[in-house]
Amino acid sequence: MEGELLAAIAGLVGLVTGVAAGLAFRISESTRSHTPEPEPQSRLPAGVAEVLSALPSSAVVLDSTDRVLRASSAARAYRLVSGNELVIGELLALARQVRRDGVIRETEIEVAVRRFGPDSTSFAVRVAPLGGTGLILVLAEDQTERRRVEAVRRDFVANISHELKTPVGALSLLAETISDASDDPEAVRRFASRMKHEADRLTSLIQDLITLSRIQGAEPLSEPVEVSVDTVVEESLDAVRTAADTKRIELVSGGVRGLTVMGDEGLLITALRNLVTNAVAYSPENTRVAVTVQTSDDMVEIVVADQGIGIPPQDLERIFERFYRVDAARSRATGGTGLGLAIVKHVMTLHRGEVTVWSKEGEGSTFTLRLPRTDSPEPPGSTGNYQEAAQ
Repeated sequence: MEGELLAAIAGLVGLVTGVAAGLAFRISESTRSHTPEPEPQSRLPAGVAEVLSALPSSAVVLDSTDRVLRASSAARAYRLVSGNELVIGELLALARQVRRDGVIRETEIEVAVRRFGPDSTSFAVRVAPLGGTGLILVLAEDQTERRRVEAVRRDFVANISHELKTPVGALSLLAETISDASDDPEAVRRFASRMKHEADRLTSLIQDLITLSRIQGAEPLSEPVEVSVDTVVEESLDAVRTAADTKRIELVSGGVRGLTVMGDEGLLITALRNLVTNAVAYSPENTRVAVTVQTSDDMVEIVVADQGIGIPPQDLERIFERFYRVDAARSRATGGTGLGLAIVKHVMTLHRGEVTVWSKEGEGSTFTLRLPRTDSPEPPGSTGNYQEAAQ
């Protein structure tokens, strides 16, 4: 009886032990299945965030799962990043290649990311592993403006080369012609006159280039002085009077007298002279060019109006570009360099002013120079012509 009791107790103990072992095994398996895998690094190494914030480029740091750990404000402004994702597929693919082989990669991409401004933005991209952290650094530098400046520079060099080549080539050809016609005094005089015309054109182009180079930086005038608007108008009209008389174009000036502005008298005369010269050049014979001075708020307005051929609407936004011509053939025939209006625009910028234009084909053009005034006009009754109309 005692033996049976011991056997029953032993069996019960074995059963309990087995159940306990089974439960322990299941708990062990359950614990193992719920043990989290080591997570990828979710924090930047010390000091990296401060360095990235000081970079001018758009900076993005990706972890091993392509999740964005940090993105600069520029990267978000350009919409390279949305939330915790790098949304530009080309950049994401490049980052994954760098993660696989650890080789730094550089490229250039065009991204349509801006809501306003250019249709696309050009980026110079550099993707590199961030030390031994397993993180990937993406740097994208906006080079849209640099590319635009390079394009302008290339166009400028091409245009100036063409403009210089034309009179130089003409001078060379005329010199050969004169040499061949040395026994014909009449031909020599005719060709010599033509050579002088081409030399004057070359001189004018070089002078315009020097003027444009001086002012295009838009730096403040070092020593501005008080300039009489009356003097600016009179000097500008005197400079073109001969050309106007040749075409029987009447030069008229009027408006408020006694106004002054702060600036460079020579540059202001150059700007207004360029406008009047264009008005005479692009006006038919027996018409009128009027220069009027008026005031508006704290500004002096010098208005140049002609009765010329006018400017097509599609060209109005570009006429102040260097070497841009509405009618290239006519401009060259009149001796224009294509720099006159560009100089006007830069002179106005230099004097904290502006130039505006209204024009209608077949009816003429009106250019207005607006400059900050520094004085008060003469008392009422002083309004009148600076000088009589040209005879």
